[in-house]
Amino acid sequence: MSVAGTYDTVVKSPMGDQKGTFTVVPGDDGNTFTGSMAGGMGSMDVKDGKINGNELTWAMDMTVPMPMTLNCTATVNGDQMTGTVNAGAFGDMPLTGQRQG
Repeated sequence: MSVAGTYDTVVKSPMGDQKGTFTVVPGDDGNTFTGSMAGGMGSMDVKDGKINGNELTWAMDMTVPMPMTLNCTATVNGDQMTGTVNAGAFGDMPLTGQRQG
């Protein structure tokens, strides 16, 4: 099954659950993707998105509440997504998602 889609996500952060909408748009080569994460603190574009089977890796530049690069990994299993968001000194935060539709 393709990893493409729009996912309703929750990141368990030190500031509480951060809900968002994560879009995954695979590239023509099937090994890269673009997309974005939109939530209560604005929208962040996917940088350097890579697809390896059902595993995704990407980075996002957060600006609120402080500038920071988030390094993310997730595995898609059916319509479920699980992974982590690494926020530098704040460590790894669990990520879960459910594909819309």
